[in-house]
Amino acid sequence: MPRVVEVLVPGGEASPGPPLGPAIGPLGLNVKEVVDRINEATKDFHGLSVPVKLIVHDDRSFDIEVGIPPATALIKKELGISKGSSKTGSETVGNLTIEQVKAIAKMKVSEVLSYDLKNAVKEVLGTCLSMGVTVEGKNPKEVQKEIDEGKILIEE
Repeated sequence: MPRVVEVLVPGGEASPGPPLGPAIGPLGLNVKEVVDRINEATKDFHGLSVPVKLIVHDDRSFDIEVGIPPATALIKKELGISKGSSKTGSETVGNLTIEQVKAIAKMKVSEVLSYDLKNAVKEVLGTCLSMGVTVEGKNPKEVQKEIDEGKILIEE
């Protein structure tokens, strides 16, 4: 029966150290080969934390499944910042356009709880709110309300 190891690694920059090395070392795999394959698979997400699932089979072969980085990481990359606000509600760290929010939601739509793009956008707006990020210069709650009222249209 295959064993599954799930880790969060920096895109294209995984190393044999923690968290990866200690997780795969006991499985008897060539750590360098695993790290090289993960780095190749995650190179498009350079600079972002990427969830990776390593599926190890009984014959010590393995498969890698790369997830989509968390919404917070995608928002930080879009804004070019290293962290969100430490004083949410009173401090703003950046401003996104509604198009940027839609792009992030499209990436995340398969992994979020929402059934459609409109609700995925609203989830990303919730993340913006908790990070101290405005959208179109407005509080993300206000943008969510405008979506609900039909003032902002989100089309697939």
